Amino acid sequence: MCYNWACPVSISPSLRPAAADFGPALRVGIVGCGKIADAHAEVLTFLPGATLVAVCDREVLLAEQLAKRFAVPRYYTDAAEMLAAEKLDVVHITTPPAAHLPLTKQCVEAGANVFLEKPLTLTAPESVELIRAVEAAGKRLAMNYWPNFEPQMMEFKQRLAAGEFGEPVHIEASIGYDLGGAYGQALMSDPNHWVHRMPGKLFQNIMDHMFNRIVPFFPDGDPEVQAFGFKYRTEIRNDSTDALLDQLRVVLRSGRLSAYATLASQAQPVGNTLKLYGTRATVEVDFNLRTVVTTGSQRYPSSLGRLFPPFQQAMQYLRQGRKNVRAFRQHRFHFFAGMTELLTQYYAAIRSGGPLPISYAEMLSTARIMDEVNAQVYPQNNTPNATDGGAA
Repeated sequence: MCYNWACPVSISPSLRPAAADFGPALRVGIVGCGKIADAHAEVLTFLPGATLVAVCDREVLLAEQLAKRFAVPRYYTDAAEMLAAEKLDVVHITTPPAAHLPLTKQCVEAGANVFLEKPLTLTAPESVELIRAVEAAGKRLAMNYWPNFEPQMMEFKQRLAAGEFGEPVHIEASIGYDLGGAYGQALMSDPNHWVHRMPGKLFQNIMDHMFNRIVPFFPDGDPEVQAFGFKYRTEIRNDSTDALLDQLRVVLRSGRLSAYATLASQAQPVGNTLKLYGTRATVEVDFNLRTVVTTGSQRYPSSLGRLFPPFQQAMQYLRQGRKNVRAFRQHRFHFFAGMTELLTQYYAAIRSGGPLPISYAEMLSTARIMDEVNAQVYPQNNTPNATDGGAA
């Protein structure tokens, strides 16, 4: 069963067509030259069939430095000017989410397809408006849910579709966020950081990476949502950073299928996993270790049944490790391998008119769940006036 996933099959690097086989390269631009734009530019440097021809940021120094480091021919401080001058096929929007809706409208009206950083927008109604604008312009949209296209996740999807795990009974998605890391320190040291102005604050910037892994298992509509957030750390700054909750737990249910999502900013090591409990086997995908490891029913007598499992698990990790070594030798073990796969599929969909790698229904379901979580854990930020003000 494919659920809402189209069960995409990863394209082996040895089977990928050469750049010349694509025809004229897609002309690509980037709007927003912050840290995440580096990842987009790096992937585009090596992606066949696409050429990064321009970048744009309202801060000229950010646009200039990105252009120089990645040998991009031109940089701009005005998106409209870039769109008019460059006649782009695709624009990657890597700005904070408050700008996603107006920038997407601007890009599709100029004839460009759009690749968006997460989250889609600040609210689910805005997300609906954004997708309607893309469809009305006859363009294609994809979101950078790149972990869902990592090699280990592609393996998981294929084995799931083959029925290896049986029918899903329960799903767990867990992701960590280190407030002491580079991104966390930037957020916690600046009370005016754009994350603090979102309805869901830190959660809204991270939690779609949990929900977009769960949503495909609920093809019959949005699940029920029960969420609570709390603060593990001690308040020390006496400013807006103290208002930020750092722990999120969410239970989802639809029919006889349930799911659990957890975002933790204090637990070490920082986790990033998806675990599925199936009627035939339980499987865990570890995005940090890049492994897919199953636990099946034991068929041995009780004493032997307790003796063998550690060795069986060790053998699975050894096989996964060997796969990772092969990928490393073939230059496929880089950090954003999933983004490379996602963009390959997205650009192919643009050229062929075929199915997109991520459906709009999945994007909107994720957005609606996020709205519900925000309303439950930050009710003071999610009144109509507060939401409208945040979107402006």
